[in-house]
Amino acid sequence: MNLRGLFQDFNPSKFLIYACLLLFSVLLALRLDGIIQWSYWAVFAPIWLWKLMVIVGASVGTGVWARNPQYRAEGETCVEFKAMLIAVGIHLLLLMFEVLVCDRIERGSHFWLLVFMPLFFVSPVSVAACVWGFRHDRSLELEILCSVNILQFIFIALRLDKIIHWPWLVVCVPLWILMSFLCLVVLYYIVWSVLFLRSMDVIAEQRRTHITMALSWMTIVVPLLTFEGGLVSAKISVSFCLKSSHFYENMEIFPMISITKIMKKPKRPQFRSLLKSHPCFERRPGWSLPRALGSMCSHLPN
Repeated sequence: MNLRGLFQDFNPSKFLIYACLLLFSVLLALRLDGIIQWSYWAVFAPIWLWKLMVIVGASVGTGVWARNPQYRAEGETCVEFKAMLIAVGIHLLLLMFEVLVCDRIERGSHFWLLVFMPLFFVSPVSVAACVWGFRHDRSLELEILCSVNILQFIFIALRLDKIIHWPWLVVCVPLWILMSFLCLVVLYYIVWSVLFLRSMDVIAEQRRTHITMALSWMTIVVPLLTFEGGLVSAKISVSFCLKSSHFYENMEIFPMISITKIMKKPKRPQFRSLLKSHPCFERRPGWSLPRALGSMCSHLPN
């Protein structure tokens, strides 16, 4: 393994993003399981760090651009500066969404449609950014992710506000379409990697590149697909157990932008202890375990 080449290709910005998302996923899972009792403002600390670094970097870049007028005569530098402004604008809208999410969870005083409003704005902005990026040969990742999920954002907001009462399996149909496309991408890279391995006319560097791409896509898509399937399954099972209840826990649908997720499952759970420890029942006033079990069992098939 060429360590020198590895560090030459090292991308500090992506490393920061993925590290913050991983740490946020761990903290959020621990908070939802009740293992830690931190405020959600503290749980979102890795996200605040990510956005702070974006704002600091944009401020430094703007200062350098303002103090060096000669950069404005260079075409490539102008493209870089515009790309930075577009990225900062998208990150600021995402920051507004994350702040509204924390405020909604802590106080619960406004609708989820209002919380998702920044995402409704960031999607058309991302579409315009994708068009501009394709014209100027720019790499697009966050912009594509935001632009293709506009319908998913609308469905989740309507479902959380109970304007629609579709099952979560139906609500996440746009997500399943996107994941199906990503699975095709993974299959594409796997097939080409196998063909290149069996071909004698391909140089070793091309073989390593395609194998690396196939493994990279697998490590991204497989955990995401597992997490999203487990999340929807958990939502369906909880909804089935709470048919007679008007309370519905909404927080667990939020963490859909992480790359890797950590899922905990007890080996031999006891049904009563699981119900008693679930956050829905802990926060519901006037709830008692016998009454909830009796209400739930009345809906179970004989």
